[in-house]
Amino acid sequence: MVSRIKVVNDVGELVSIFHAADTDVKRKLLIDLSTGWITLPKIEERYGIEGKRALHYLDKIKMTESQWVTGEGGPEKAYHTYYTNVQINLIGGMEELADIIYATTMSEKKLEEYETEIKKMIVPGEGVFLGDVTDKLQFSQTLLRGLIRRSSSLTIKGYKIDLVQEA
Repeated sequence: MVSRIKVVNDVGELVSIFHAADTDVKRKLLIDLSTGWITLPKIEERYGIEGKRALHYLDKIKMTESQWVTGEGGPEKAYHTYYTNVQINLIGGMEELADIIYATTMSEKKLEEYETEIKKMIVPGEGVFLGDVTDKLQFSQTLLRGLIRRSSSLTIKGYKIDLVQEA
């Protein structure tokens, strides 16, 4: 097995790392994925729809890799963790740290409210500029980037926010 290290150099990436295992299902799925290849039907069988959502989030933050395997019904996509270790190297100001802690510990309900507001600003096929969202919501870029990293339905592409395209 190849050993790969995820190096975290950006304080905003902490949100993704902390939310990779913030529920019991995500934690168990992450452990399962780190020990072997698992197909989506097997994940749904073990963890239900929550497992599928957890896999979607782990895939969004690029913590998984996939390959095609031969299953009972033909070819199936199997998933595994891409990284074997995480190394955190960062320095951040107190304002950034406060924003990241807030984004990390925010309730799911509050996150959904912000996601809904941001989705209303997205132009289909074009996204919305980060700066326009920070101005409208009166957020720092650090807080906004933390919220987007935590979101399963939003992603950052360059200087724009867009909807995650499901595989």
